[in-house]
Amino acid sequence: MFILQGPNTKGTQAMGVHLGSFVAQVGGVMFDIACLKNTNSDLSSMPTLEQIELIIKAYSPWVYFHPDEKYLPASVEWFFENGGLLYNRGDEGNPVPISPNGSNLPQGGSDDGAYWLNEPDDFDARDRVERGDLAVARVYMHVKPMFGATFTGIAIWIYYPFNGPAKISFGLLNYQLPHIGEHIGDWEHVTLRVNNFNGELQSIYFSQHKGGTRLDATDLEFQEGNKAAVYASLHGHAFYSKPGLVLDGRDGIGLRNDCEKADLYLDTGASYTLVAAEYLGSAVVEPPWLNYSRKWGPTVNHILKDEIDEILKVIPKFLRGRFRKFFYKILINDGLPPGFNFFFSHSIFNFCNMVFLLSSQSS
Repeated sequence: MFILQGPNTKGTQAMGVHLGSFVAQVGGVMFDIACLKNTNSDLSSMPTLEQIELIIKAYSPWVYFHPDEKYLPASVEWFFENGGLLYNRGDEGNPVPISPNGSNLPQGGSDDGAYWLNEPDDFDARDRVERGDLAVARVYMHVKPMFGATFTGIAIWIYYPFNGPAKISFGLLNYQLPHIGEHIGDWEHVTLRVNNFNGELQSIYFSQHKGGTRLDATDLEFQEGNKAAVYASLHGHAFYSKPGLVLDGRDGIGLRNDCEKADLYLDTGASYTLVAAEYLGSAVVEPPWLNYSRKWGPTVNHILKDEIDEILKVIPKFLRGRFRKFFYKILINDGLPPGFNFFFSHSIFNFCNMVFLLSSQSS
């Protein structure tokens, strides 16, 4: 069955087959169709464990960090071993150290606000945790079938113990915000999409704050063969395909996403753990922390008015009204990067629930 318009259902459960997976013609005449409906899909074309390793070896990207980045990634286990704490609502005075594999974290359920993670209380230990440790950083991979198993999606998740404050531009003026944008427990990802018929990389999705961008493989920067270059923005850790400045905003007013290629980088294929591939059944053992579905950081209250007043002091008077409008309209109402609100709560879903991100990237 072929369809002249795009499918209504998209994502890992979709029956539509992506354009480019097939050629349709009748009597030598090509048909301009949007998709095919896979009425009898199976998972036989999905990669085995050995094939997943080969795909990762071939296409795993390098993530470059800004030379001024002070909040680097680490591993989840490193965070636990270096003082990560589990808090329970109603008993906040008695946080519990987290076991190295997260086995004492509450499993399943929903994010009901009853539990959250936090960094250690000791100042020096907290500073160490916030800076992360690139030498021990690991990425966590989740492999899923896409488009009726004609493609494989490989979500590559990177954990940062801390997300730094944002920086804004207002014309020629730049200002480092003191605290807005800071939060504990920051998850970012890129997702590879690989054709199951020929093993070629089709595209990569770059997570960027509350959204993201998917780019065709022909639009990517490659190195070391077929490994794409990924650039993490300073402090905010949004991912981009090129170095330089990306301004979230309009008319020269916005949040800065500064990216540069430096000696700080992470080869995702050299330090990864496959944490989920449901179609392989018991072949992939999920770590206990994977099913922790509560917040990876405490609720943080940022009172914007105090910080805005401080910023306005360095802005020329004739620009202050427009600047204030920028803050309250763009940062609050438009909901740009996480952390820009009167009350900010950063949460991360468990990887089983993260499938919605793969699904949302299928368009």
